[in-house]
Amino acid sequence: MEKRKKKIPIGIENFEKLCSDDFYYIDKTGLIRELLHNWGEVNLFTRPRRFGKTLNMSMLENFF
Repeated sequence: MEKRKKKIPIGIENFEKLCSDDFYYIDKTGLIRELLHNWGEVNLFTRPRRFGKTLNMSMLENFF
């Protein structure tokens, strides 16, 4: 039996592409719950470079 390896999503910023093309993804959907319970007029996402800010925004866009 051959075990198929998933691809590593280096440089992929589109959540829909991540899901449809079978890439590894660390589930960050808990962020949605946190945003809905602790909402503000403006939410600022401060993270260092390459920490998934654009991917998180893409996930939120697809969810809503």
